[in-house]
Amino acid sequence: MKKPEVLIVGAGIAGPALAYWLSRNGFRPTVVEHARQLRSGGSAIVVKGPAIPVAERMGILPQLRELATRNRSLTLLDPGGRRILQLPLTSDKAPTVEVTRSDLSELLHRSAQTEAEFLFDDTVTALDQDEGGVDVTFRRSAPRRFDLVIGADGMHSTVRRLVFGPERQFASDLGLYGATVPLEPDAIEDPSEMTMLTVPNRMLVVHPSRTTPLAIFTFRAAQPAPHDRKNIALHKQTVADAYADVRWRAPELVAAFLDHPAPFFDPLTTIRVPSWSRGRVVLLGDAAATALLGDGSSMAMTGAYALAEELAAHPGDHARAFAAYESRLRREVGPRQRRVGLLSRLMVPRTRPGLAVRNAVGRAVGRKNRIASREAANR
Repeated sequence: MKKPEVLIVGAGIAGPALAYWLSRNGFRPTVVEHARQLRSGGSAIVVKGPAIPVAERMGILPQLRELATRNRSLTLLDPGGRRILQLPLTSDKAPTVEVTRSDLSELLHRSAQTEAEFLFDDTVTALDQDEGGVDVTFRRSAPRRFDLVIGADGMHSTVRRLVFGPERQFASDLGLYGATVPLEPDAIEDPSEMTMLTVPNRMLVVHPSRTTPLAIFTFRAAQPAPHDRKNIALHKQTVADAYADVRWRAPELVAAFLDHPAPFFDPLTTIRVPSWSRGRVVLLGDAAATALLGDGSSMAMTGAYALAEELAAHPGDHARAFAAYESRLRREVGPRQRRVGLLSRLMVPRTRPGLAVRNAVGRAVGRKNRIASREAANR
């Protein structure tokens, strides 16, 4: 019997994870990625919650632990750069693994590459579906027909735009920008410590990562500029203006951002799509729904497992499989999305009183974690 052929658009986190599980459930996956190769560098993300058992089933959890960043604590600074408190970032009650996004992507790709076809430096330009399949036009490759198409191509999904409509229909602006730039290894003193300085409307983080430290800028601009993803000069000027009066290491870190040929910069938004599937096309990961604070990669792995499992449980009935997958994942994603507004305000308070509240919450969390650690040690 011919195996159903599935096109997965996007080779970040969700795409390779889905390819792995589909190949083990009787499908022939093809993954297309617009970049020429897997992306290097990248911010740290946390594999946690339901993604941990998924990693265990894939047999990659030991490798993830070997690739874990060295970050063990978060130090909060006041506007002058003085230490306020230090919070542990590990807990025996909630096993997590922090890795760089690129390390996770590469590990997932290695797990799937012998089972799936990967097409790099290409993307889809048109999708035409009927009752029997989807005709796909590529930018570079010859047209092909697939049984199903999965949009795992991130927040700015091409699949979503082609099938569901323009991004503005589904994106909610949080009023924040995110920007990162890699630093030299000697930019940090303690490789186990992440340092965060926050002033009203702006946060600045130095993250040790695993091999290449990162400066992370999260802020509200006084006068938000029209966003152009390709206008690097505008991105650099926006960051420089936002942090012009911030103390501590801000001038040095802004200079690193300005000197880099292609630093990361993007408005922080959430994506909410009323229905994640249309005919033989379904969305996965950030293309379907996004959240803050590193949940995206864990939800992508969890979603990939659930989608493959439901497709295997409903052979020949993609509509039922898509509906069951969406119902499962919305139970995970929904509560996270409902907390996004509160989390964004706690993460980057608008006022000094708001900053004081955030720090008080941090102190309470720190006390709770210390008590939990002592209780665990005494058992």
